[in-house]
Amino acid sequence: MKRLRWYDYITVNIFWLGLNIRNTAVQNFIMPYMVNLFVPEAIKNSALGGMRAAGLVMAMLVQPAAGLLSDRSTSRFGRRRPYILAGVLGDLLFLVAIALSWNYVSLLVAIVLIQFTSNISHGPLQGLIPDLVPEDQRGRASAVKSVMELLPLILVGLTIAKLIGVGQLDWAIFATGACLFAVLLITLIFVKEEPLTVKPEVSFWPQMVRVLGMLAGILIGGIAGLLGAGVVGALAGWITSLVSGQPIALQFSRQPLALYPTTLPGAVLIGVGGCTAMLVAVVVGVWAGTLATLGRDARRNASFTWWIVDRLMFLAAATSIQGSVLYFVMYAFQLTGEAASDLTGKLTSIIGVFILVTALAGGWLADRLGRRLLSGLGGLVAAVGGFLLLSTIWVPSLSMVYVAGTIIGLATGLFMTANWALGTDLVPAAEAGRYLGVSNLAGAGAGIVGAGIGGLLADFLNHYRPGLGYFAIFASYAVLFVFSAISVLGIHEPKK
Repeated sequence: MKRLRWYDYITVNIFWLGLNIRNTAVQNFIMPYMVNLFVPEAIKNSALGGMRAAGLVMAMLVQPAAGLLSDRSTSRFGRRRPYILAGVLGDLLFLVAIALSWNYVSLLVAIVLIQFTSNISHGPLQGLIPDLVPEDQRGRASAVKSVMELLPLILVGLTIAKLIGVGQLDWAIFATGACLFAVLLITLIFVKEEPLTVKPEVSFWPQMVRVLGMLAGILIGGIAGLLGAGVVGALAGWITSLVSGQPIALQFSRQPLALYPTTLPGAVLIGVGGCTAMLVAVVVGVWAGTLATLGRDARRNASFTWWIVDRLMFLAAATSIQGSVLYFVMYAFQLTGEAASDLTGKLTSIIGVFILVTALAGGWLADRLGRRLLSGLGGLVAAVGGFLLLSTIWVPSLSMVYVAGTIIGLATGLFMTANWALGTDLVPAAEAGRYLGVSNLAGAGAGIVGAGIGGLLADFLNHYRPGLGYFAIFASYAVLFVFSAISVLGIHEPKK
């Protein structure tokens, strides 16, 4: 394995920049903007959440499958680059499909398909550092990778979001595709892979069975979350009914939403039930998923399972806030979709700067303060930012939005660095790939839990009182941050 020169650190990781520009642009700006154009105001949060969940389920299936197939590839062009090329060509095709979408269904199909092709690239891409970087240089290579993953938050906010802000959606989509194609060319030209001469004995189906186990865990968690939501929400609604003297009243409607509250106890029932559904879905889903994929090892290494619980709760809150902020600022400041995209872009850029700074400092702090402690601290600090957002719903204050976003950004940078380092400490060295592969349950499951449940919750309660739905989901995400901090108590760091 050849030693890397200074510019090799960039070329090996440059595709992460394009991939995350595409992800940030499509998921945080293009998709919310277009859903707002295609669906009624009453169901836009639910429609966006459902679209995110569908795409993430596709990602959970395709990403590991493509990675495993690339492990076995004996192509003369290398193991990873042919898949990266195929994925980008598909991405460019389906970016055009997104631009040509004429209704919600056509957009949904395009989004699911672009998740398919994007993850054909994403899975094999993760093998470039292990394939090409000597072990004593992987720390520096991983640091550059982290920068490439975080820079898009800043770059997209300053460029693509501004194009949408002035009504140039087509140019925003073109710029996304152009960035992706540019980094593809750099990767194809400058990354040199040695083709395999003998196909390795890497089992495909046992790995995919584990992926299906993770999906089953999320499904079980979702069912348990609904049951828990019904019990806890009904109890909260009953107590509120006694205090307020109002009955619990929910009304069916011929509107796209079939059921919504008409009294305060009914609103409390749905709000508390939705938050409970998120919490229960995370805990039960993670334990079911890890038991299905790791078997008895999940019980023997309970700290690892609690690490995934911690990670999923934090990511569910952080990514869902990021995904719902465009609709929130549209409501709070009475903005058009274009103006809200521009404002969200500025906010995302500022948050991205703080995430980048604290992520780079997080490794140094984690080594001195402890990775478990810093993970818990990240959850608590993020919760402060989440609760500050609540005040801006009833008394809109752009300054407070920026303050809250900055706090969440600082906490996210600290958490992401310290928490991943903590996870690598908890897995057996000989089975790191097997264990850390289960961490996809946290990455993809976060969006399914947070956006899927949160979107429904927001629309139901906004029916009762405008703005109440956003209050409920931000409160729920702040509670998730708090419980992510509490969950680290179940993690016991190995003695060194």
